[in-house]
Amino acid sequence: MNRPALSVEIRAFATGDIASALQLWSGIEGLAIGESDTEESIGRFLEHNPGFSAIAATSAGDVVGAVLCGHNGRAGFLYHLAVASSHRRHGVGTRLAAFCLARLREVRIRRCNIFVYTDNDSGNRFWLRNGWNDPPDWKVLQRPV
Repeated sequence: MNRPALSVEIRAFATGDIASALQLWSGIEGLAIGESDTEESIGRFLEHNPGFSAIAATSAGDVVGAVLCGHNGRAGFLYHLAVASSHRRHGVGTRLAAFCLARLREVRIRRCNIFVYTDNDSGNRFWLRNGWNDPPDWKVLQRPV
């Protein structure tokens, strides 16, 4: 059962938040920072998808949650949703996801995809508990360009 939400503001992710988000993501078990996760590439992502990604910040301005969100005109994608351990189980992750899904609905995107490592137990529990499906009939393939 989630505890009541802590007093954190959910707001649009700005380029000035990139360093704090990278620091947060780097300390999250089950979340990998890859070669595509540079300040420059995240800045391009935010520029290409303005207003879709979100930050959770305390009243002191500390970033305690972050998620990247974008779309390709057909489907939305969430990347790197993470919440600091000190703020988990208070609804912060759910509120971050809701922020993104609301933005996708505004531009009439009908579905959203996430990528979760199979061994990320807490991440998989979070997403399944929040109504996401684990389709048995398809998988993601990837290759460097």
